[in-house]
Amino acid sequence: MNSDKLIEHVKKAINPKFKSWVLFSHGTYVIIEDTTVVDKKTYALEQIQQFGPVFAGGSAGDITVQKLNSDEGWSIGGQGYGMYTYVNPSELDIENPRDIDAALFGRNKRGMDSKDRIIIYVNE
Repeated sequence: MNSDKLIEHVKKAINPKFKSWVLFSHGTYVIIEDTTVVDKKTYALEQIQQFGPVFAGGSAGDITVQKLNSDEGWSIGGQGYGMYTYVNPSELDIENPRDIDAALFGRNKRGMDSKDRIIIYVNE
């Protein structure tokens, strides 16, 4: 999925009441509710560095899955308040993917974002 499509999907996935958020290249996004945060990129980079890496058996492996009503796909949550990863059904090589398939794939994408740390969009 190209960056423009990813941005479009994530915009639909996030509740419009959240105005500030940062999107990483693999689909992880950090919602910033604290209005005192001035440098949103730095904040998001700190969050992905602290809460993005996934280790087996650790709390970073805990996942939550939300099937989206506003768009196709899932929003995958885990360790780190306000950090989610968007998963589109087209990314999964599975016919009729289940929530757990999306969750595991999303957790992997979050791990890739924690390593690459490439910001592709900042919504302010």
